[in-house]
Amino acid sequence: MHTRPLLCLAAVLGLAASLGAQEKTQVFKGAQIIPIAGEPIANGVFVVVGGKIVAVGAADKVPIPAGAEIHDATGKVLMPGLIDSHSHIGAGSGGDGSGPIQPDARVLDSLDARDASIQKARAGGITTVNVMPGSGHLISGQTLYLKLRSARVVDDLLIKLPDGTNAGGLKMANGTNSMKGANGFPGTRAKSAALVREEYIKAQEYRDKIKRANGDPEKMPPRDLALEEIVEVLDGKRIVQNHTHRHDDILTVLRLSKEFGFKVVLHHVSEGWKVADEIAAAHAPCSVIMIDSPGGKLETRDADWRTPAILEKAGVLVGFHTDDPITDSRLFIRSAALAVRAGMTRKGALEAVTIANAKILGLDARVGSLEPGKDADFILLSGDPLSVYTHVEETWVEGKKVFDRSRPEDHLYAVGGPGAGDSRRAQLCCFTSAWDLIAAANGGDQ
Repeated sequence: MHTRPLLCLAAVLGLAASLGAQEKTQVFKGAQIIPIAGEPIANGVFVVVGGKIVAVGAADKVPIPAGAEIHDATGKVLMPGLIDSHSHIGAGSGGDGSGPIQPDARVLDSLDARDASIQKARAGGITTVNVMPGSGHLISGQTLYLKLRSARVVDDLLIKLPDGTNAGGLKMANGTNSMKGANGFPGTRAKSAALVREEYIKAQEYRDKIKRANGDPEKMPPRDLALEEIVEVLDGKRIVQNHTHRHDDILTVLRLSKEFGFKVVLHHVSEGWKVADEIAAAHAPCSVIMIDSPGGKLETRDADWRTPAILEKAGVLVGFHTDDPITDSRLFIRSAALAVRAGMTRKGALEAVTIANAKILGLDARVGSLEPGKDADFILLSGDPLSVYTHVEETWVEGKKVFDRSRPEDHLYAVGGPGAGDSRRAQLCCFTSAWDLIAAANGGDQ
């Protein structure tokens, strides 16, 4: 791990030249580096060029390129940017109350890139996030995988796949949230599964008609946006992100996944500890939420802090998520600490907020660990990542700083207080609220 980056370091000058000297080589030295892809490095050097990682290793093994901008990170901890596999930041929404199955709804069309929740996520060290529609539908729409770059509009946050499409999954849910018993919504768990099964069968038939048409427009079925998305799931182009709590609901999801052959990630899994072996046998990753206080829905009453540890021991790929605003993005890394307290390994817990979630989103070739060639998404911490006393001091996305706790405007989002819920306003010089503007216009009186 520590010698491989040296092979890439020789390419730094060539890479810088190819960028037309627009991107200066940046070096972070002196920090303890937790690369995730290898053992921690006590006194490390981390080299970034053009938004990509080109070298990471011990100070006595990685030379510092001439002319580089040096960042002294002595006493800090440097690790990959955190990845949240289930969040609702950006004030997005999906399906409405007209029906339980709406795969054609795109959370993309409802996201506010300037919403304060996005900056709060950066304050928590989150650099990549899966933004979901809600769980009040059996299928509530298409999720979106975002990079938390500095942004004016949502397009600035998008992650593009090689074919040019936006990276994202399909949000599904079962259990009590979608059991409304009106407007076509089911009233029982059995009917919930039946409706999903019917939709997937329709999608199979739709796909078969398209294949039989063989490009003949006269034989093509009428275009159906909802079924198109289900076909993407059937073809493995889109991963199902499935909200599920009770152990019987978890097994229903696994049953449907096996029946139709789609890839699925199980979210929440409050009772995952009861069926860990079944989850492992199905090779289904789990995205777990760590709740640190009692309460909530009846179906979550058997939630257990030990779930990540039990799943890890069973061989399940485990990631964590905030479900923000259910838990606060600024405290995301605490999920790893809580899991370690309940028996998960330190290695597994740190992977659960980095590379495991990258794998859950299918983005592990780009993010989740500090390796040459990957995106330069990383955070600087004031201390051990599992300590309650540690703060995220800086967050970097693709080699650009997007959060700095030492800046007053960023510090506000990190700690809260008046104005912390206000979004950034591009037309103003800094940060303010509507009430501040009104007060100023009235000579200080509101």
